[in-house]
Amino acid sequence: MKRRTFLAGTLAAGASLGMSRRAPRVLLRSSWQTVNIGDIAHTPGMLALLEKHWPEAEVTLWPNALSADVEKLLRARFPKLKIASGADAIRDNDVALHGSGPGLVGVAAMKEFAKTGKPYGFGGVTLNDGEIKGQRELLEGAAFVFCRDTDSLKALKESGAKLKRAEFGPDATFCLDLRSDAPAEAFLKANGLDAFACFVPRLRWTPYWKEGRKYAPGEIEKREAENEKHREADHAKLRDAIVAWVRAGGKALLCPEMTYAVELLRPLLFDPLPDDVKPRVVVRPSYWLTDEAASTYARATAVVSLEMHSPIIAVANGVPAIHLRQPTDTRKGQMWRDVGLADWLFEIDAATGEQIAARALTLKEPAARDVAAQARAFTAERGRAMIEALKAAAG
Repeated sequence: MKRRTFLAGTLAAGASLGMSRRAPRVLLRSSWQTVNIGDIAHTPGMLALLEKHWPEAEVTLWPNALSADVEKLLRARFPKLKIASGADAIRDNDVALHGSGPGLVGVAAMKEFAKTGKPYGFGGVTLNDGEIKGQRELLEGAAFVFCRDTDSLKALKESGAKLKRAEFGPDATFCLDLRSDAPAEAFLKANGLDAFACFVPRLRWTPYWKEGRKYAPGEIEKREAENEKHREADHAKLRDAIVAWVRAGGKALLCPEMTYAVELLRPLLFDPLPDDVKPRVVVRPSYWLTDEAASTYARATAVVSLEMHSPIIAVANGVPAIHLRQPTDTRKGQMWRDVGLADWLFEIDAATGEQIAARALTLKEPAARDVAAQARAFTAERGRAMIEALKAAAG
């Protein structure tokens, strides 16, 4: 009897030892949509952080939806990546990380994971007041909540929620290392682009209803009216920067961050330009993916954008970038101040085109590269902190 008990104990200990040697398994809830190079960028940015700071971990991505091109892009850069969703993904992983994004986009999946009692956390998210109030139990149960802007972090802490750990953590796009150099170089060469800056448009409200999302008719009417009211005034200020850049000897590339923006490039940015400026301005004719955009921004002198993630991708590649923030956007614009780039943030209603243009020209100066490098280093360190918090949660 004693021998049998000893043998059983030995086998159990061996099984336990074997289990302890198994690679930790991480479930990454991310990849919110593919019509935006920024939303695509969240996932490879976070995967790059995991690869660098927790290389032994096995990572499974639970996406909303992946186009064939985006899945190919991810698998080429991260060949060991697993993709799964639902009960299997929850059962098979030890710890869950909600990736960076505009809010608790993957809240349903995180709630299901929380029911297992296994640890989970949030990395680089913006939060609104409704999410903070409505998802308090989920946030309090998290091992950590890293907000990508201090406005969200302040609201979270002031809510009275009993949080285990709440800190600033960057949008994972700051840690993006995707590139597609060959098509980027071919496009730039074919269009004679050198010493150029990129300019990116945006309407006050992204017209997701054109992508098939459901909105009440009254809400669509309201948002379209807001877009129509401000589209010329907002883009006139961006055009001032284009004109100043070109007349100072540079060239300009007009490019989209989202699919819908391709049709804005000519009527809102190119067509109204003065005749002496147009010959040195190139309009990108189609949407692109994050890797080619990153390779293009990396070769630019500067990026000036009404969207948020083109500037982030630029800084991730060491390139200075200005963000023009619209009041309909979320708290995320605050992150430009948080990472030390306050001088490159303009509230669009408060700024003049002349002010934006003057600041854009300073991005040519060598000191601007130093500022971008400092922001890049800061976000890399805070990204490391997010992964260290995940490792600690997993034990």
